[in-house]
Amino acid sequence: MPEGDTIFLAAATLRRALVGGTVTRFESVFPKLTRVDADHPIAGRTIDAVTARGKHLLIAFSGDLTLRTHMRMNGVWHVYPSGARWRRPARDMRIVIETARAAAVAFSVPVAEFLTARELARHVQLRSLGPDLLADDFDAADAARRMRAQGEVAIADVLLSQHVVAGIGNVFKSEVLFLSRINPFTPMSAVSDTAIEDVLAIARRVMRASVRIGTRTTRSSLDPGGRLWVYGRGGRPCRRCGTLIQTKKTGDAARITYWCPHCQPAAESLA
Repeated sequence: MPEGDTIFLAAATLRRALVGGTVTRFESVFPKLTRVDADHPIAGRTIDAVTARGKHLLIAFSGDLTLRTHMRMNGVWHVYPSGARWRRPARDMRIVIETARAAAVAFSVPVAEFLTARELARHVQLRSLGPDLLADDFDAADAARRMRAQGEVAIADVLLSQHVVAGIGNVFKSEVLFLSRINPFTPMSAVSDTAIEDVLAIARRVMRASVRIGTRTTRSSLDPGGRLWVYGRGGRPCRRCGTLIQTKKTGDAARITYWCPHCQPAAESLA
């Protein structure tokens, strides 16, 4: 699933290509979008803004209309010069927004809807999001309070909850906990306030660094395969101590957690 850094970068790319332009073509395979387009045409509207909220991408048009998309596991936005050939097959197209100079195409995006400003303000999923780690006004105190309130829930599951803190996905979850030296299955009740503050600070630092560099990374390495500490390295030696990296599927979605049992010992191992 795309994580907050991917959505943030996608929004920046779409913003550079589209904002200020007038829509010359709108197309979608989603009936709800095409019905809105039929009644209130998107063509002729100006694209006013493109923003990211956690894992949600918002494209605002003139005339009080915003398109919300969520990538889920496989969705992606591409930007092409108008008239250029797409790099993905047309069967994967879900939305096309074109201006005189650029075309934005959403491929395999499963969630899309148009919202008015009133609907946007009342949107259940958007209103329930926790503080966005990549936002300039990230509220670390609120994020820490939300984490602390999770009680006996394992910290790995807490970090994936977008209602607690927005933007972290499975990759950064494992990487941030490794950098914090916290066992992923530690209940929040056993995590100190200082440790929570450190986790949030590390998460914000590595995610913002990934956005700045333009590629997901949590460690300095010239090797493209060496940019992460533990994620995707199950059964291989820890880059820090040499212990074999462990893996475990957890949660309803059976997401895989990666950790080093030596660098991130279980709480009882610390006694």
